Amino acid sequence: MARISRPKRRSGCPVSISLDLLGDRWSLLLVRDMMVRGYRTFREFQRAGEGIATNILTDRLHRLEAGGIVVRETAKEDGRSSNYRLTPKGIALAPVLLEILIWGAHHEETDAPCAVIEGMEQNRAAVIAEAYRRWEQRDATPLIPPFTSSLKSKSNSPKGKPKR
Repeated sequence: MARISRPKRRSGCPVSISLDLLGDRWSLLLVRDMMVRGYRTFREFQRAGEGIATNILTDRLHRLEAGGIVVRETAKEDGRSSNYRLTPKGIALAPVLLEILIWGAHHEETDAPCAVIEGMEQNRAAVIAEAYRRWEQRDATPLIPPFTSSLKSKSNSPKGKPKR
């Protein structure tokens, strides 16, 4: 299968370069799934509840691999299958994802329980350290559960909560 090469950059701006790599609709969600949900396989990503098409999932995994964010490894239990793992460059996105999660919960209605977001916000360093520990030890235990209430209870979201 042909590998996707890195696209020509629009500019040398770090924000632009980051968006070229991670600015599509799916890439950060895949990184999230590896980092906080412990997902490793194509099937797990496909069943994550986001509704990603298989061709898009394949494309995004290849792009993330080409960008040095993930590495594809042959599964030990089945030599025909692949597992995906964040690289050191990929796990370094932990603080960014944490801040996006907190920002989104503060400014939009989400399925994230207030207590979970507040705990993460008050213990940022511990959350990031735990994400790194799980990555280093290849621990697939989820760091946070999927938020699955489909916005039925809008009272969970801390939207509009004043910033400290």
